[in-house]
Amino acid sequence: MDIIQNYVGGALSRSHSERHSLVYNPALGEPIRQVVLSSADEVRQAIAVAHAAFPAWSQTPPLRRARVLFRFKALLEAHQDTLARLISEEHGKVLSDAVGELTRGLEVVEFACGIPHLQKGEHSANVGRGIDSHP
Repeated sequence: MDIIQNYVGGALSRSHSERHSLVYNPALGEPIRQVVLSSADEVRQAIAVAHAAFPAWSQTPPLRRARVLFRFKALLEAHQDTLARLISEEHGKVLSDAVGELTRGLEVVEFACGIPHLQKGEHSANVGRGIDSHP
């Protein structure tokens, strides 16, 4: 049975916890995966890693953030069939409904890719590192 691991600091991280929970396919009532329930220390460590990453991300220019979102969108599109199957398995949805849910999610990501343009005022600050754009 597949074990779902943590993803911390850009890498898969195996929990050392002895506790786990089964993930069921609600349409069949059968377990399909298991999730290890991380310890409180592992959760604190993940929070610390995210906290340490925040200062650099908060200084990331909007254009770079949009590029990250576009890459995320491309990955969603490239793996759409697999993701729809996983949604169907884990939520008990028919495949066509799972595809629709994924399509709606892609629309939200696509909208978010354009957010830097919606945040413009008289000028755009930090369009590149240390570069502002004035009309």
